[in-house]
Amino acid sequence: MRIILATDAWFPQINGVVRTLSTTVEQAEALGHTVRVIGPDRFRTLPAPGYPQVRLALAPGRLLARLMDEFAPDAVHIPVEGPIGLAARRHCLRRGWPFTTSFHTRFGDYFAAKLRLPPALPFAFQRWFHNAGAGFMVQTATLEHELAGRGFRRIRRWGRAVDTELFQPPRQAADRDVLGLPRPVFLNVGRVSTEKNLEAFLTLDLPGSKVVVGDGPQRAAYQARHPDVHFPGWRSGADLTRYFAAADVFVFPSRFETLGLVTLESLACGTPVAAYPVPGPRDVIGDHPVGVLDEDLRAAALRALSIPRDRCRAFALGFSWRRCTEEFLGNLVPIMAPARFAAVGRDGLQHPPRP
Repeated sequence: MRIILATDAWFPQINGVVRTLSTTVEQAEALGHTVRVIGPDRFRTLPAPGYPQVRLALAPGRLLARLMDEFAPDAVHIPVEGPIGLAARRHCLRRGWPFTTSFHTRFGDYFAAKLRLPPALPFAFQRWFHNAGAGFMVQTATLEHELAGRGFRRIRRWGRAVDTELFQPPRQAADRDVLGLPRPVFLNVGRVSTEKNLEAFLTLDLPGSKVVVGDGPQRAAYQARHPDVHFPGWRSGADLTRYFAAADVFVFPSRFETLGLVTLESLACGTPVAAYPVPGPRDVIGDHPVGVLDEDLRAAALRALSIPRDRCRAFALGFSWRRCTEEFLGNLVPIMAPARFAAVGRDGLQHPPRP
C-alpha cells in the first residue's frame, strides 16, 4: 500500500508526536508498505510564535498538491492541524479522496486554562478539521468518550507503544550511578515550555536531585529561577535512555496530554511514574501498580520510590509497536474503490480482494 503522511510535526522537531509518527513509518515500511512523508522540510518555513524550534510551512498548497498527485497514494493520513495539514485536507477534498486524521494535542484545554479563551473555540476548529475525514484516530478510551461527546465523528482507536529495545533498564547496578547526583533522582523529560506545567515539578520540595532533560522556549528562564535543578539539555537515543534508567522516579506534571509517551519510555527503563490523575497518565497507568497518580504531586513522587523497577519493565513490555502499527494500518481508508483495493488486514499486510 502507498501511504502519504502529510504532517506539520516532523524532524528536526523532537517530541512525542514525531517519535510516534516516525516509528509508525518505520514499522509500516518493514511490513512492506511505501510511505511518503510530506513534512515542513519540503517547504519554506517560518518559526512558530513562541516556539522557534517548530517550523511552520509557508504557503505549502501548490507544491504539496503536486507531491501528493505524483505519488498517487492508496491512502492519506493527516495528523496535525497546521499549514500542511490544512493544505492536505483541502487537496483531498478537492480530489474526492477519503483521508484519515488523528488527535495529538489538547490545545483546546491548554488555551482555556492558560489564555482564558472559551474551550469551545479551539475545539470547534479541531472538530471542523477532523470531521471532514473518513476516520479519526484517538489513543485512549477516555479521549474517545470525551471527543464523541464534543461532536467528533468516525472515531477509531489507535493506541501507543514503546521501543523496548532502545528503552531498557540498566544492564548492571553501576549503570544507575552514571549521573553522579545525590539520590533519589527525580526526572522529567520533554519540551521545556509553559504548557507542560513544569513549574509544578520545579517547585516541589523533594530530597535528592531534580533533572529536566529537554529543550524549549522556557529553558533559560527556568534555569535562572531554579539553580538547584539540573538541565542537561536535549538528549536522544541511548543517551536519553541513560537518564531514564538512572532516575528513581519520573515526575510528569503535565495536565494537558493525549497520552504522554515519555511515561511509557520511563516504565520501559524500569523507572516508576508520578503524575496528576488526569487524561494521559490515567490512561497509561490507571490502577496498575507502576506509578502513583495524585493531586499532591510531591506525595506521588515520594510514594513512587517504593515501586519495584522490574514491575515497571514488565508492564511496558505489553505495548508493542508492531501491534500499534497494525492498528494504524487497519484504520486507514482506501482511496480506490474496494473492489480494486487490496485490503489491509489486522496483520498489517495486503490481501487480495475477495471475488
